[in-house]
Amino acid sequence: MNKKQGNMSDFTKEEVEAIEAEYARLMKDCPKCRQNEESSKLVRRAFDLANKAHYGIRRRSGEPYIFHPLSVARIVSGEMELGVRSVVCSLLHDVVEDTDYTVEDIKNLFDEQIAAIIDGLTKIKTALKTKSSQAENIRKMLLTMSDDSRVILVKMADRLHNMRTLDSMPPNKQLEIAEETRMLFVPLAHRLGFNALKTELEDLCLKFEHSDDYNYICSRLKGNERKRQHYINRFCIPLIIKLQSDKYEFNIAGRPKSISSIWNKIHNKKVAFDEIYDLLAVRVILSNVKPEDEKSACWRVYSLVTDVYQPSPDRLRDWITSPRENGYESLHTTVMGPEGHWVEVQIRTTRMDEIAERGLAAHWKYKGNSYEDGQLDIWLKKLKQVLKNPDSDAQQFLDDFKLNLYTSEIFIFTPKGDLKRMPVGSTVLDFAFDIHSNLGYHAVGGKINRHNTVTLDYKLQSGDQIEIITSDKQVPQRFWLDFVVTAKAKNSLKNLFRNERKMLWRRGKAIIEIAIKELGYEPEEHIYTKLLQGYNCGTMNELFLMAAEKGINQEEFKSIIEKKRENKIIKYWMLQLDRVFQKSTEPEPVAHEIDKRSEPVTVSSNEEITITDDQKYSIAICCNPIPGDKIVGIQRGSNLTIHKEECAEVQSSRELPDVSILNIKWVKHQEKAFLVRIRLSGFDRIGLLNDLTNVISKELKINIRTLHFDTTEKHFDGMVDLYIFDVQHLNTLMANLQKVNGVRSVTRIEKID
Repeated sequence: MNKKQGNMSDFTKEEVEAIEAEYARLMKDCPKCRQNEESSKLVRRAFDLANKAHYGIRRRSGEPYIFHPLSVARIVSGEMELGVRSVVCSLLHDVVEDTDYTVEDIKNLFDEQIAAIIDGLTKIKTALKTKSSQAENIRKMLLTMSDDSRVILVKMADRLHNMRTLDSMPPNKQLEIAEETRMLFVPLAHRLGFNALKTELEDLCLKFEHSDDYNYICSRLKGNERKRQHYINRFCIPLIIKLQSDKYEFNIAGRPKSISSIWNKIHNKKVAFDEIYDLLAVRVILSNVKPEDEKSACWRVYSLVTDVYQPSPDRLRDWITSPRENGYESLHTTVMGPEGHWVEVQIRTTRMDEIAERGLAAHWKYKGNSYEDGQLDIWLKKLKQVLKNPDSDAQQFLDDFKLNLYTSEIFIFTPKGDLKRMPVGSTVLDFAFDIHSNLGYHAVGGKINRHNTVTLDYKLQSGDQIEIITSDKQVPQRFWLDFVVTAKAKNSLKNLFRNERKMLWRRGKAIIEIAIKELGYEPEEHIYTKLLQGYNCGTMNELFLMAAEKGINQEEFKSIIEKKRENKIIKYWMLQLDRVFQKSTEPEPVAHEIDKRSEPVTVSSNEEITITDDQKYSIAICCNPIPGDKIVGIQRGSNLTIHKEECAEVQSSRELPDVSILNIKWVKHQEKAFLVRIRLSGFDRIGLLNDLTNVISKELKINIRTLHFDTTEKHFDGMVDLYIFDVQHLNTLMANLQKVNGVRSVTRIEKID
């Protein structure tokens, strides 16, 4: 993010003075940093170390790099109101990643706790630099957060400042960083209750991803700013009189909807800017209210507001009685103001407002008081439990994390009267899994409000009281996945079915191996290659599953293994060894047949030769190399397997005895297709799938084997298996897909299960 340039020239006198002035500004705006001499010295030591470590380094904007950690520290201290240690970590957050200092140095110079936070920040930055999926990145981030929440808070401040200064980055990096922010940091800010930070990040993402729309909305808001302010004043005066007459201490202010919120309405509801009726909102914040009186005070103010203006009955939102899971508490109503304009009124106390705007940071400010653990604490505890589950994969985890972020909730009661929150659309089976996985596995139905018996796919209504009916004979069914909506239910079922499939794979593998040995052969790669071709299976697991579910016909099995084809010269992709085998005498050149996902190739010390069907040679399934990839061969005895050069299997095999790593290259080509899998993600829209298939099939004449897409809110994530000639062909396809409107990333998946 805003990466440093390598200009190591010394700073000017003016720049040195500006750096000290910015530090003085930080100390002035951070009372906690100067609450005692020890705190002041700690912050100064951190600043001096960061200034020394980053000395001479500049950002892409040209300013000294130290201004970035200073700005992050000011966000942490001022906008988040975190403590001294968080400020220290903000100043040091890039030191280990970008300079010669180590985590051990930080530990020795400061303490173990600060070093642990810096280590977490460094790991997050490293994770985000990799080409991992967004799901894996967000999992890594939250794994770090589970150790110390200050890690993620400082990281979010870092991302906010990077987004504020993103103009200095090239356009392609702006889009890349904006997408990552929208996919990772915006949902995280929302889930942790940082409403102000979330809104600003959303607006900044819109600025770079849809600049024309952003500029249009900005100009429209700016054009009627005075008129809007005049209307807000006119709207608020009667409310101010009412509140003052009832002796309330309060602050009242108007504000327009955020730019991103307006943009979402324009695009989702297909309305013009002038047709958005609730552009205006007024917030009433009550001060000096005792905790036990907050709820009643807000409802009394609601009564005063509705005495003045007529409310819309279907626009009341009570997040005081039942706060959102991210800790948000407020009372919302939409009323008809002067001249027939709808205005949203938000009513809350000072405590509620701090939690709404500063989320997790403000939430813990009150934990020392009489407030009990709220929904946010409960969610964080659940999060840690999910993170400890070794069976959950990254994509499932992301689904669990994002599923209910922006979804309305319903409130369901257990037979004992306990309240449970569920997303809208939840079924009886979702509720069963929410109580316990075993209850979900054996559920056969439910009893609603003690009387009506309903099926597992019955959609719950807010206020329902439900009892789950179970049977020991019930077993989970795959079609249940078609109607459950909660991540816990989906993941529990998927994990169960995945484990069952693994058991089938193991059983099928045993059946195949026994059958091979009964014919007097060993279960080697060239045997499996023939079986894959003979049974028309794309993967070994597909072959094992077929054997487990359908069994094998011994005569057919034998004919596939012992089948011979006439030798012939074939001009396909050729593979050539860069060195001869290390033996006392030079062997005859040998050629080997690969598995069915590619075509026969030649392995030779010097020249092209004839290919036969009974030789032992295969392309590795783990990394699936195609012509154009840098490759090596792993030789075990007479078996040779071709891997991509960077494949993890290559690295782990280098230290094994009786294994040779051979340098191999592609040397000849005739167009023949190889199976490749790519992943696409981006904004979902009508006609997107049609545009993608047009690029693949019509424009580039590429054959699609399988295609699978999932959508969440406005985002899509898809997998496509298709047949490619070589790396250049693949790169052309990926570049063309990247140009399709809505596509944000196109990546190659090496392993095809």
